[in-house]
Amino acid sequence: MSPAAPRAGGPLAGIALVVAATACFGALDTTTKLVSVSVPLLMALWFRYFFQAMATTVVVLPLRGMAVWRTRRLPYHLLRGLLLLASSLLAFASLRHMPVGEFTAIVMITPLVITLLAATVLKEHVSPLRWALVAGGFAGTLIIIRPGGDAFTWASLMPIALVGTNAWFQVLTSKLARTEDPMTMHLYTGWTGTALAAVALPFAWTALADPWLWAGLCFMGLMGTVGHFMLILAYQRAPAATLTPYIYSQIGFAMLGGLLVFSHVPDGWSLTGIAMIAVCGAAGAWLTVREQRESASAS
Repeated sequence: MSPAAPRAGGPLAGIALVVAATACFGALDTTTKLVSVSVPLLMALWFRYFFQAMATTVVVLPLRGMAVWRTRRLPYHLLRGLLLLASSLLAFASLRHMPVGEFTAIVMITPLVITLLAATVLKEHVSPLRWALVAGGFAGTLIIIRPGGDAFTWASLMPIALVGTNAWFQVLTSKLARTEDPMTMHLYTGWTGTALAAVALPFAWTALADPWLWAGLCFMGLMGTVGHFMLILAYQRAPAATLTPYIYSQIGFAMLGGLLVFSHVPDGWSLTGIAMIAVCGAAGAWLTVREQRESASAS
């Protein structure tokens, strides 16, 4: 489907696809934390991207042919792939040291950071209510990581760096989506990550005797691939402003994965921070929907 093609289905189908995608991402993060104990980080990262790139290529090329690779914005595609690889590297490293639910909640402040970028870099107008939501999201993050507390380590700051790279990835994705085919974007992202991670692969490769580790790596690749495909299908059926509030369901799936696999339940302070991030993020998405409706009715 080309970028200009009409969306099939409707908003309800898009919402269902987004929720299913967040379940895949929650399973991906839970499995990543489980596998990263025994598999070198860079090896796991390369395998995750290689699986996604191969699966996407096998599915897309027979349907679309080599024309799907055509683009006039190759540098932007490569930069987008680099940003996502950096985000994945930080995510893998963070999950070695943090519970899945708390990690996911911190990453969910990305839309709030995009609001901050829109005001400071793009010089867009941001209402006082949006500034309050940004402040609330950051306050929730501080409650989770609690700088100076007994549970705080410098590894707790890695998700903050991840939010920065992910925010720029989302901004660039929004820019490219106006003119680029979603499948073209998906292919370049997967193969860029695979190629860059492959540079370090000879230094990280380890023979894995346990078949369950290979199964875990394959499951990670499968969940990442299916999740991203579902997001593409969702955004073909409903606008981003409609779907964004439902992305926060990933926090619930991540907490469920942490409970089932690691028997981890966030403490009271962490639950408070998680709730603040979810409420501020979802409220920001709802505010976007309302502003777009007002703008459409005014025009």
